[in-house]
Amino acid sequence: MNGFLPISKEELAERGIRQLDFVYVTGDAYVDHPSFGTAIISRVLESHGYTVGIIAQPDWKDEKSVTVLGRPRLAFLVSAGNMDSMVNHYFVSKKRRPGDAYTPGGEAGKRPDHAVAVYGNLIRRSYKDVPVVIGGVEASLRRLAHYDYWSDSLKRSVLLDSQADLISYGMGERSIVEIADALNSGIAVKDITFIAGTVYKTKDISGIYDSLLLPSYEEMREKPEAYAESFARQYKNTDPFHGKYLIEPYPNGVYVVQNPPARPLTTEEMDAVYDLPYQRTYHPSYEEKGGVPAIAEIRFSLISNRGCFGGCNFCALTFHQGRTVQVRSHDSIVKEAEMMAKEPDFKGYIHDVGGPTANFRHPSCEKQLSMGVCRERQCLFPKPCKNLTVDHSDYLELLRKLRAIPGVKKVFIRSGIRFDYLMADADDSFFRELVEHHVSGQLKVAPEHISNEVLSKMGKPANDVYEKFVRKYHKLNEQAGKKQFLVPYLMSSHPGSTLGDAVKLAEYLRDLGYMPEQVQDFYPTPSTVSTVMYYTGIDPVSGKEVYVCRNPHEKAMQRALIQYRNPKNYHLVREALAKAGREDLIGFDKKCLIRPRNGEKTGIAGGRKNENEKAKKQKMRKKKTIRNIHKKKS
Repeated sequence: MNGFLPISKEELAERGIRQLDFVYVTGDAYVDHPSFGTAIISRVLESHGYTVGIIAQPDWKDEKSVTVLGRPRLAFLVSAGNMDSMVNHYFVSKKRRPGDAYTPGGEAGKRPDHAVAVYGNLIRRSYKDVPVVIGGVEASLRRLAHYDYWSDSLKRSVLLDSQADLISYGMGERSIVEIADALNSGIAVKDITFIAGTVYKTKDISGIYDSLLLPSYEEMREKPEAYAESFARQYKNTDPFHGKYLIEPYPNGVYVVQNPPARPLTTEEMDAVYDLPYQRTYHPSYEEKGGVPAIAEIRFSLISNRGCFGGCNFCALTFHQGRTVQVRSHDSIVKEAEMMAKEPDFKGYIHDVGGPTANFRHPSCEKQLSMGVCRERQCLFPKPCKNLTVDHSDYLELLRKLRAIPGVKKVFIRSGIRFDYLMADADDSFFRELVEHHVSGQLKVAPEHISNEVLSKMGKPANDVYEKFVRKYHKLNEQAGKKQFLVPYLMSSHPGSTLGDAVKLAEYLRDLGYMPEQVQDFYPTPSTVSTVMYYTGIDPVSGKEVYVCRNPHEKAMQRALIQYRNPKNYHLVREALAKAGREDLIGFDKKCLIRPRNGEKTGIAGGRKNENEKAKKQKMRKKKTIRNIHKKKS
């Protein structure tokens, strides 16, 4: 008998289990590692005395595929997996991705689109009266009405579309145990309306106090500005300390009610979650297909924290993990690293020590743990708050301990480094040791853009902060005798970005002498400020109108400008420069982005070059004439 959770009737029989308490249906392959939500939730329930079985990637075209472990005693748990199924399936162009790293052999097509809704309805056809609880990223970020980029429409709460009874949103370790205990005590699922971090449906809201009534689904469908208003209210209620009950009305007297978020985990609770008996790899049944590709990067990585107070507008972390940073203890992380170092295929390299933002190892300020995060202010944007605690000493101490473990050759940091937070630290110790010990030749950072107007819509710091970071990074490398590079992540066509802004970014890259190999087009995923801007043309935080690039061809032009040196992009770049009124950048001058083709006349920059040459010739002729006059006079 292996140490994995059961995935078949045979494995249930081996364990002497007649009926499971919970059956977990997931869109991912079963990987028993704490980087996978399915593993965490299942192991947490197991640690509280409940039995859990896994149905991984059931055939959604076959109703019997969700019956293979029988009827659970308490509930079905449903998740699309570690990613939103639509992001997993499609590029931003809406073209199908060729593979799936969360499937054995990397095979695509093993889960349905909108997996949570499909699985929920599949279960309902076979089990009419068994409670269904949905969770994970897809359910969490679609818990209320949301814009769906792939259908270009405003969708209802996934609670309704999936026919589920409850949503456990956010990081669900607290709420799932409370749900399990309530069901086990005999409380009907329709009466479980009191658990933080959950969403339920009801026709009676008379007993709900300290609540906010959101615009109705019908109103939001008719008026996009109503959706922007609704999202703004949600955005200000993502904190467990002062979050209110949110009520979203639907037709026929139905209400979807979001309870305030669950409290963040303490360090002791985080340690307990990550110390559970994970097998740290994929189920052995996948071996014949070559395993699950997603394990490669995370197997020798360490999760140090969760939550993020960075507040990037295109990121959904505020809605899922929250803004309060939660951390594991040094002892817990070092213990996991020591176990890792003893594995036979460990080569001495820890790939990452981090989380959503690697260099956040404590709440942003002292008041957060007692009063919560600010409703109306961000910690880092537009500038670091005066109350911000900037301190890398704890993270630095942790990294030093990990470097000292026998068998560890190198500890890399591949999670995002928030460079503005780093620059706000008056102590250079962490920055120096980052350069000396934790960069694998290239450090990946995310300035995203250089136009301050666009950066303001992204919730990112002004470009001069990044410029200062770059200079300091190169200086520290020089002092350390190293030649390491920066790889900046850039984003095209984010709301607020015009063709003119894209041209500015191209000029910046020209002056830098750098062309990125990869560029991320803005991807409107559920429950982000930027996605609301994309759909409504309104910044939900400020209420102001925002320019939005929705035309696929313009998006292609903005992307091509960032990679203007690629010959394949020539015609798109040529068209973009003409539309932006920047044909001065077509020519032979060193400041030009592209050269004219097929006898095409040069633009202003090329013309300027010609004009300069004409002026030089005229000057030479004038000098020659003056010399001839002097000769004749003499």
